[in-house]
Amino acid sequence: MDLKVSDNPEELRYELHADGELVGEIRYRRAPGALALVHTEVEPRREGLGTELVRGALDDLRARGLKVIPVCPFVSAYIRRHPGYADLVTPDDATPE
Repeated sequence: MDLKVSDNPEELRYELHADGELVGEIRYRRAPGALALVHTEVEPRREGLGTELVRGALDDLRARGLKVIPVCPFVSAYIRRHPGYADLVTPDDATPE
């Protein structure tokens, strides 16, 4: 299976394509120097690919020198399970403490 994760800034989302078909997305909002990843969704028949989507998005953010605000529980759990991405996490200044 050919998997590709790409940023679609016009739609404010990362997209996961499997063999050319859109099968998942992570919605985000922009913040200074970061993206807040707010919701991850993968087609039910492809839900095992959610980790590929998150990994691809985090790798892209790292390559672009951006931080991540893990609002989405799935993204947050992925980062907890993969501490090599913890350095990308930044607080969400838009959320009151």
